[in-house]
Amino acid sequence: MIASEDASARKRHIEEKLRQEQETLLFIRESLEKSDQLTKNMVSILSSFESRLMQLENSIIPVHKQTENLQRLQDNVDKTLSCLDHVISYYHVAKDTEKIIKEGPAGRLEEYLNCMARIQKAVEYFQDNNPDSPELNRVKLLFEKGKESLESEFRNLLTRNSKAVPPVVILDLLAGDDEIETVDDVSLEHLPENILQDLICISMWLVEFGRNLDFMNVYYQIRSNQLDRSIKGLKEHFRKNSSSSGVLYSPAIQNKRKDTPSKKAIKRPGTIRKAQKLLKQYSQHGLDGKKGVSNLTPTEGHDHELRVKHLSDTLTEKHGSAVGKEDMLDSEIDSYIHSISAFIKLAQSEYQLLTEIIPEHHQKRTFDSLIQEALDGLMVEGESIVSTARRAIMRHDYSAVLTIFPILKHLKQMKQEFDQVLQGTAASTKNKLPVLITSMEMTGAKALEEFADSIKNDPDKEYNMPKDGTVHELTSNAILFLQQLLDFQDTASAMLASQVLGDTYNIPLDPRETGSSTSNYNSEFSKRLLSNYICKILGNLQLNLHSKAKVYEDAALGAVFLLNNFNYILKSLEKSELIQLVAVTQRHPDKTYKGHIAEQLQTYQRSWFKVTTPITESNMPTFQPGTKLKDKERQAIKDRFKAFNDGLEELCKIQKSWAIPDKEQRNKIRRAQKENVTGAYRVFWQRYSNVPFTKNTEKYIKYRVEQVEEMIEKLFDTSA
Repeated sequence: MIASEDASARKRHIEEKLRQEQETLLFIRESLEKSDQLTKNMVSILSSFESRLMQLENSIIPVHKQTENLQRLQDNVDKTLSCLDHVISYYHVAKDTEKIIKEGPAGRLEEYLNCMARIQKAVEYFQDNNPDSPELNRVKLLFEKGKESLESEFRNLLTRNSKAVPPVVILDLLAGDDEIETVDDVSLEHLPENILQDLICISMWLVEFGRNLDFMNVYYQIRSNQLDRSIKGLKEHFRKNSSSSGVLYSPAIQNKRKDTPSKKAIKRPGTIRKAQKLLKQYSQHGLDGKKGVSNLTPTEGHDHELRVKHLSDTLTEKHGSAVGKEDMLDSEIDSYIHSISAFIKLAQSEYQLLTEIIPEHHQKRTFDSLIQEALDGLMVEGESIVSTARRAIMRHDYSAVLTIFPILKHLKQMKQEFDQVLQGTAASTKNKLPVLITSMEMTGAKALEEFADSIKNDPDKEYNMPKDGTVHELTSNAILFLQQLLDFQDTASAMLASQVLGDTYNIPLDPRETGSSTSNYNSEFSKRLLSNYICKILGNLQLNLHSKAKVYEDAALGAVFLLNNFNYILKSLEKSELIQLVAVTQRHPDKTYKGHIAEQLQTYQRSWFKVTTPITESNMPTFQPGTKLKDKERQAIKDRFKAFNDGLEELCKIQKSWAIPDKEQRNKIRRAQKENVTGAYRVFWQRYSNVPFTKNTEKYIKYRVEQVEEMIEKLFDTSA
């Protein structure tokens, strides 16, 4: 029963589901039919729209093409009119610009260059399009005239505004670099800024459009003249101030110098010149009128500067006009040294100016030409100094080499900066300074070598010897010469090195490599070279002094002569750096000279044996106290007293006129003689003064012990 009910229910369910599906299919069919109808309607609408568009396009396109053609025609007409205006403008260029071109660019350079640009374009147009047109010749002539006017304006601007740098400004510039560390930089303004800008514009135009580089020749000629005038003005400044105390620097620099620390001052040529003057004047005159006699007083410290000043003052009295000439030479040396430094600074400044005006690829050649006149003038002056020194050396005036030392030292100090400034110039230009340096080194080396030989070969003539046995002029000259080398040790070492390489080893010297010879040698080698040279001078001097001492007939005077000279040499060495230089190659030079002095002192003291020998214990007569003296014994005592008196009087009279300038040495000898002579005389006097050996006591016992001491104290003193 239940099963049949379930089956009936399932059947009804299936039938219901079938009915629903049939209804759905019917709905779908109806929908598809509607959709087909709509599609057909849409296709009909689109077809109608397409038909209308085709009709519209067929109507519009012809109109559009016609409008486009009209627009193109309009553009062509405008372009044609523009081209006609442009072409016509070229025919008006000459007329429009002629007045400005004829008047020149002065005061309106920008407007003038604009006119030249228009003319340039007109020339190019006619050349390309109508080369037979008479207008082409007209604009060409106008262009050439304009170019000439620009070149003329370039020359005029440069000439009017290029002025020599005042000497005081140059000295301030050098002082700012070399001495004053805190002073503001001193800059050079060769041209006003507006003038500089005009020159730059003209230069650029001439290079780009003018196709003419003649203006560069104009530039270097004008600037070269100003550079040369600046250096000559500096020399003239030194010449005018050589005999006065004129202010060399500007007030700004002068004021800062008072309170501003400065670098170590370079040795002034004045001191060198004084030493040179002394060396030369000694050999010609002699300060006391006696050939060979030196009034150098190596006492109280042997201060070199005081000695030079003392001798300079003496010479001023005797040779006043000559001293004025020497001062002029001081100024010339100082002027040349400053001129070299000024050239480098001014050349640097000129190159900076040149780089702004001259095109880059023409700068080095133009700069090379610009500096030639001033550089050649300095080199000629330097060679003149060398030639003068050579002539003096040929006359055996070796003091002339002292002129070269400060100049050569300065040239070598400035060489690196010189090379930097001249970098890129011709090899012949860069080699000028090294050639001059080499020439000076070779001349100096020759002078040093010949001076050493002259010390060795100085003649032994009686007229050339000091009568009082004082320091010989040869000694003072040699020491003074060596002392000057101390301020130029590197320079002197380079000279000696050039001699060693060029002569000893026969190595040719290349000026490009010898401009700074000491750079090739370490300081130890340089010191050893100079030490060997100084020892050679001192050795030659010692040999010559021994030979000269033999000229004296009195061996004691010869000993005093050697003692004075050796003592002078020793004190001079000790009071300077010479002793350290000598010690590089000779151990304990002070002990050596002290040994020489002691040896001569012993020789001198032997001259007093004639005084002390008669009164020594071994030569005293023997007798018994209280007994009557025999005639022979009385005579022996008389002879001893007489021999002592005669010897003492003779030596005191002779040796009173001898000279021992060194106070310390003089007192030392006096003390030694007092001890030797008065010691022996005191014993002799005490023993025989109360012995009745004569009735005329005053005849034989002339002096008390105190009187003998007083007489010895007056030795070596002509005023006593």
